[in-house]
Amino acid sequence: MELRQVIAANVADLRRQHGMTQLELAEKLNYTDKAVSKWERGDSVPDIAILKQIADLFGVTVDYLLQEEHQTQPATAHAESRRHTRGIITWLAVLLVWMSATVAFVVTKLAVPEVKSVWLAFVIAVPVSLVVWLVFNAVWFRHSRNYLIISLLMWSVLAALHVSLLMFGFNYRFWLIYTLGIPGQVIILLWSNVKKKKQD
Repeated sequence: MELRQVIAANVADLRRQHGMTQLELAEKLNYTDKAVSKWERGDSVPDIAILKQIADLFGVTVDYLLQEEHQTQPATAHAESRRHTRGIITWLAVLLVWMSATVAFVVTKLAVPEVKSVWLAFVIAVPVSLVVWLVFNAVWFRHSRNYLIISLLMWSVLAALHVSLLMFGFNYRFWLIYTLGIPGQVIILLWSNVKKKKQD
């Protein structure tokens, strides 16, 4: 088998093992999905710098990408361990948001007990948690999940705004702010479909 075909097969195999689409791999390498498609068909070969990036991304050596036969599977256990570690870091960051909200709640209750709206710290913690999750997901995990997180973020911001307005005595038809989420949700769905079609 020609070297370009060997590289093509290895890149495609590693990408699938890690549950990535061509578009997701391209975004991590700052290339287009068309370039990744060409590499995986063997129409072109990534340069040595990109091969190193691909190897580092999947936890293998550059030699692994150049070999047709492999005595062992790529560092799947290592990749699983890294994914698990990243998941823990992500949830620790989310929990840090909630810990901050709890500290703010307790300190305010102790220092200024007459403040009634201090529980809003937990309401605000919901969209802030989703922002943290979105950032980590965009960097480390499947980009296709971003659309779900963005949807949840949009609705949680609207809900937090509504609850805050009610708390401060503004209760005249403010449920209408949820209608802003309808065009927002349509835009998110359309944009996710555009990305899927580009990927295909």
